[in-house]
Amino acid sequence: MTDSIWRRDEIESPCIKVCVIHPEARLCTGCLRSIDEITTWSRMSAEERRAIMTALPTRAGLLRQRRGGRAGRLERG
Repeated sequence: MTDSIWRRDEIESPCIKVCVIHPEARLCTGCLRSIDEITTWSRMSAEERRAIMTALPTRAGLLRQRRGGRAGRLERG
């Protein structure tokens, strides 16, 4: 049996197994996808996946700003 039987011409998932949702940006800090994108990934068309993959690099800046730890939470609270 060869592996070619199991290969699929789909866009791979950007998941890097660092699954933590940023509390303000609501994006995974590992792959930068939203919860909805993560849960529907396997049912998306190749075009939908490609569009998300193209957008992911632009999302990185949304997570770079420090939240301020405990002091930041106290200020917001």
